[in-house]
Amino acid sequence: MKIGIYEKNFNFRPDIMRDPFQNPFPTSDIARHAIWEMLVDRDISAFLAADWSMVEGDFIAEGFIGVSGNRDPNPDNWRLAFPNLAAYRDEWLKQAQEFATGSYGEDPRAAIFTTTTLEDIQIEGETALVRKKFDGGIKKADGSTDPMHWQTLYYCRLHHGKWKISGFTGYLPNPMGVA
Repeated sequence: MKIGIYEKNFNFRPDIMRDPFQNPFPTSDIARHAIWEMLVDRDISAFLAADWSMVEGDFIAEGFIGVSGNRDPNPDNWRLAFPNLAAYRDEWLKQAQEFATGSYGEDPRAAIFTTTTLEDIQIEGETALVRKKFDGGIKKADGSTDPMHWQTLYYCRLHHGKWKISGFTGYLPNPMGVA
């Protein structure tokens, strides 16, 4: 399946308020629609449930790597934090379980969806570069806000007929250039 060099979601209109729960890619754009469902809807649902089994099938374990940008714009400070999927799974579960123990002053699901955008997917053949960004925060029960300002570049591949994550460079500042 050959898909065009680079296509952004040209249906996106910044002058119209977006529904953060709505997949911005039409079902006719099979690849992008599936990738959004995997990296936004399913990922957020699994994280909030602290249930890795909901997303474990979304990864290609063989050769998986994850780079942490440590929210630092300088690539010299980025690290190979997840040399394999098991290392990432363990950190993902730790973060999800810690989040689950928090007290929030708003619906966490709505806050995370509202903060998340994924509208830029570049596909070359059976490989995709996906940009997922977080810009906002979540209100805590004590009235403070836990800021969410980072982004991740996901590397996805069509694997046995399904789009899956083969690695990522994440925990990058959003916007870049700002520590």
